[in-house]
Amino acid sequence: MSTITVKDGTEIYYKDWGTGQPIVFHHGWPLSSDDWDAQMMFFLKQGYRVIAHDRRGHGRSGQSAEGNNMETYAADVAELTTALDLKNAIHIGHSTGGGEVIRYAAKYGKERVAKAVIISAVTPIMIQSETNPEGVPLSVFDEIREGTGFNRAQYFYDFPIPFYGWNREGKTVQEGIKHNWWRQGMMGSVLAHYEGIKAFSESDFTEDLKSLEIPVLVLHGEDDQIVPFNQAPRAAKLLKNGQLISYPGFPHGMPTTEADTINKDILKFIK
Repeated sequence: MSTITVKDGTEIYYKDWGTGQPIVFHHGWPLSSDDWDAQMMFFLKQGYRVIAHDRRGHGRSGQSAEGNNMETYAADVAELTTALDLKNAIHIGHSTGGGEVIRYAAKYGKERVAKAVIISAVTPIMIQSETNPEGVPLSVFDEIREGTGFNRAQYFYDFPIPFYGWNREGKTVQEGIKHNWWRQGMMGSVLAHYEGIKAFSESDFTEDLKSLEIPVLVLHGEDDQIVPFNQAPRAAKLLKNGQLISYPGFPHGMPTTEADTINKDILKFIK
């Protein structure tokens, strides 16, 4: 396996295929780099170098007891991109990975990132507060914490239903995708997944978004049941050079179930 060891001793697993301009993929909670299979294969065939890592505590990376927060996630990406000497790179993030992309690009990526794409992303901030009245109530995240921390196997078996919108009329559960989601989730650390809920729900990316000069494509499904669609126009409005594409009826997990559409739109943006 390809790994790097970051400064606190945690091993970060990554895949690195092909040559050409690098595209770096950042997965969502509580998954792994395997969630990017449809994109890795597509962009590899288009002549790009494709790279994806398992976030600390996820997939095949080390299960550290510390650092399960957005600051450390972004710092780990910075160490990986430095180790691989990635320049003129395109960074693509889904859900929590979208936040990771924005934090990394704003704090570490000024000399290395050419463009970014955030899909179903947690930016600018998810949790409801006095300053974010349209956000998601804390009680929702507490329910996710309870299910993840203390009933993870069953909770993760059920979670793909709203994640992929299979609870909507006329939709059918795709069993292979459901089991692959569960497999990826159960590979990771229950502690990392539990603490990661705070990271994706309470991290504020407002200033990161404002600071970016690079082109950023914001993609979001209008029927996202995990990260509400209203996140997307708010994030796009904060960007200096942002473009928003919304998809009627598409779910949170649209990079998997709607890969053909998503991949074509990303390719057009990159080119």
